[in-house]
Amino acid sequence: MPIDAHQIEKMLRESFPDAQITVQGDDGAHFAAEVVDPSFAGKNRVQQQRAVYAALKGKMDGPAGELHALALTTRAP
Repeated sequence: MPIDAHQIEKMLRESFPDAQITVQGDDGAHFAAEVVDPSFAGKNRVQQQRAVYAALKGKMDGPAGELHALALTTRAP
């Protein structure tokens, strides 16, 4: 089942309620997201991106993953 940008933003917002979140994409599989959150302060990019992927609750995992590709930008404000 395809996923949309609104659903991705909603999942991210649950884990990062104070973040500035922008999600773009409309083909149901390829998206770009920017997440700017205070919790990223002091964390390297890998740690930040792992936190975002964890918030997506397995939507990218395995061959049945609903989200095929996500270009991700993360940073602290």
